Amino acid sequence: MAEGRGERWMKYGAGMVAFALVALAWHFGARQSGGITPEGSRRMMPAVALEQMGGGTWRLEEHRGQVVLINYWATWCGPCREEMPGLIRLARELGPKGLAVVGVSIDQGSREKVKEFVDRFGVNYPVAFPEEMSQMAMGMAGVPTTVLVDKQGRVAKTYVGAVTERDFRADSGVLLGEH
Repeated sequence: MAEGRGERWMKYGAGMVAFALVALAWHFGARQSGGITPEGSRRMMPAVALEQMGGGTWRLEEHRGQVVLINYWATWCGPCREEMPGLIRLARELGPKGLAVVGVSIDQGSREKVKEFVDRFGVNYPVAFPEEMSQMAMGMAGVPTTVLVDKQGRVAKTYVGAVTERDFRADSGVLLGEH
């Protein structure tokens, strides 16, 4: 029982750190392209383990060595819909070069609605859900919010608001070129 409580506190702590990153990006008005945190100043992304749509668990640690783009979105979010085709192209084109994209739906309620949305848009990357009532699910500063993580699992950039495919591509390209 204590182990379950410890895991809950770990998830809560990870959610709080992720929320703090999003809040800081929102407060300081992160630019969309460029402005990537220098390698020596990057902080480790907290452990992320999310229930995947269709079963299984998506874990950030399993993507060490890849650049990871974590996109928090919702079916009701217009800017999220605008971003999605670009994310689909990036996953298809840059996936083989080392970019992993995951969409995290913060929709409340029916997951069937999320599945229908994902099927309609032809999303080709994993879609996952935060734990119910988690800080990430309840405390998002705005959607879409995207966290770009380098090959070592460190946060290189956080975006709040819609981002163009060109900007995601440019920033991902910088990180893919790092050793």
